[in-house]
Amino acid sequence: MKNTKFALLLITLFCSFQTFAWGQTGHRVTAAIAEHYLSAQAKAVINTLLINEDLAEASTFADEMRSNPSEFWQKTATPWHYVNVHEGKTYEQMKIPEEGDAVTALTLFSKQLTSEKSSFQDKQIALRFIIHIIADLHQPLHSGTDIDEGGNKINVVFFKQETNLHTVWDSELIDRQLLSYTEWTNRLQAKISHKQFHLWQQIDPKVWIAESAEIRQSIYPKTNKELSWNYQYQNIPIIKKRLQMGGIRLAAYLNDLFAHECDC
Repeated sequence: MKNTKFALLLITLFCSFQTFAWGQTGHRVTAAIAEHYLSAQAKAVINTLLINEDLAEASTFADEMRSNPSEFWQKTATPWHYVNVHEGKTYEQMKIPEEGDAVTALTLFSKQLTSEKSSFQDKQIALRFIIHIIADLHQPLHSGTDIDEGGNKINVVFFKQETNLHTVWDSELIDRQLLSYTEWTNRLQAKISHKQFHLWQQIDPKVWIAESAEIRQSIYPKTNKELSWNYQYQNIPIIKKRLQMGGIRLAAYLNDLFAHECDC
């Protein structure tokens, strides 16, 4: 019995420290919004790579593959979902870890996706990672700190359920609204104005990181770690905007990558 309890504790701890962004719903929303803003060239290339698969389906690949026991998915790819930005510093002022991070991975996969030397399968993986990483970098706690593992070590009670701050932002705030990803997409996409579309076109990941790091400062509970209606009221508008911005930037980034004909 003691061994069973210990095993369950280890599983709980392991799961609590995994770094997922937005959960499946948030990733799909970001990707589905992006579909509305892809150029004809980007659509053509993507359609050759994602056969009978839209961006929303591709968006969760990098998280789903974490169950794969290979060293690549269990070790190599793990740091590619986030960056560390300490309080008072910018991403440029941080030392890039030897194992890389979301920005180095985005650069790597962008080159892999557009290289004539890459295989078809490598280009598929690269595209799926790009879709995923850009959404990751719009979740404020994925521009977190290694001190608390992006909020994973901040224990909170969310509507009477024990969890951690990272999980609240990954999925619980979103999923508690009881909307499908298509409902989220339709509502958020319809509210993106022409002005916002043009203002949110930045494709430099350092811009997204700076925004997330600034937002991060306000989402940590100050004293009371029992979060409910007031916390939801304050932060759902932030989440909506980050999902919208992530979708616009994902489309802009892919449009830029495929601005010139790519032999895929």
